[in-house]
Amino acid sequence: MLQSWLPIPPDSDFSIHNLPFGIFSDERPARAGLAIGDWVVDLAAAYALNMFPHYPEAGSAFRKPVLNELVALGRGFSDYVRNTVQTALCDSHSDLKQFSNHLLIPQKKVQMHMPLKVGNYTDFYSSEEHAFSVGQLFRPENPLFPNWKHLPVAYHGRASSIVVSGTPVPRPWGQIGQTSGIPAFKPTNALDYELELAFVIGKDSAIGRPVSIAEAEDYIFGMVLFNDWSARDIQRWEYQPLGPFTSKNFASGISPWVVTWEALQHFRVPAPPQEPEPLPYLVHQPRQNFDLCLSVSVKPHDGQEVLVCNNNASGIYWTIAQQIAHHTVTGCNLQTGDLLATGTISGKEISQKGCLLEATLNGTQPITLHNGVGRRFLEDHDEVIMHGFGQKGDIRVGFGELRGKVLPAVR
Repeated sequence: MLQSWLPIPPDSDFSIHNLPFGIFSDERPARAGLAIGDWVVDLAAAYALNMFPHYPEAGSAFRKPVLNELVALGRGFSDYVRNTVQTALCDSHSDLKQFSNHLLIPQKKVQMHMPLKVGNYTDFYSSEEHAFSVGQLFRPENPLFPNWKHLPVAYHGRASSIVVSGTPVPRPWGQIGQTSGIPAFKPTNALDYELELAFVIGKDSAIGRPVSIAEAEDYIFGMVLFNDWSARDIQRWEYQPLGPFTSKNFASGISPWVVTWEALQHFRVPAPPQEPEPLPYLVHQPRQNFDLCLSVSVKPHDGQEVLVCNNNASGIYWTIAQQIAHHTVTGCNLQTGDLLATGTISGKEISQKGCLLEATLNGTQPITLHNGVGRRFLEDHDEVIMHGFGQKGDIRVGFGELRGKVLPAVR
């Protein structure tokens, strides 16, 4: 068991086994850091002290305002940086200890930034419980479309409106269907969150060359929490026949710290069996997911934060390897910094539903917050808070939190 000289709370998401990468700033410009406990390791300053001699050419990557250049150096590089810092945290005579006043900055004194320049974002529909529940609301006789168990359903989302935790989200306007058949143009009255995870692509693939399922996981750098904000009334009117558009393109939130692929390996678990067996290009063994506890809380304006969802990522039907294999089967190329999101992650119980559309049965049965306050969908000034972590014995690895507050519509 790794023992750090730096005090780290036992329930910290940022244990010595984690050390996720992020972009932070203080009085100096935005740059790369690692999270450890309540602190940030300033990687640019550590590089200047020659803490990473095996990669002398990597200094510029630590000084960039996004992680893309660092990610492109490969998992061998990121593993080396993390392992070097881990070793230094266990050595009370290390340069990290000696120069801790210079290299360690309290998280409460920094501002976190978008960790990546996201070029492409794809949102999958990979939780069977979510797909079945939503289908049951609108097609009770046929909840899952015939294709759902044969391929990972997805759509291409809007990368430019992905925002970091803490960024407020104005209530969007849009076309909303009416019983008359003539749409109204007004602010959404059915604003929702979606509890998701997103995988960060760590290297480019070649256009015209599919990524096989056997090599798919080699393309992953790490993972973040993801909130795909959704306007359900706008979505109902626009989604046929091509799927969501303006109902989801106004904002998606991500957590600021990217948990690396290496740190996630502690929590690999078998994925659920698939029936029928998919086509050969989607078959792989062992099929594995991640045992990660996920939660959503809602905090009304001047109210208390209330837990509204508590579930686990281990039951996702389509794995990330299958998502990558299907995404690229046409020859579509992946690029460093791309995000592949899971889609809403839900369980069977109401308390496990990863969005209000499911939890309130499309707004017909409101959930209860503190003091009897109810919610069918989100109201102005509500704040949505998402958490996620894995725990295996004394090893805890988490994402921190993903926050976003709803602002009133502006026109």
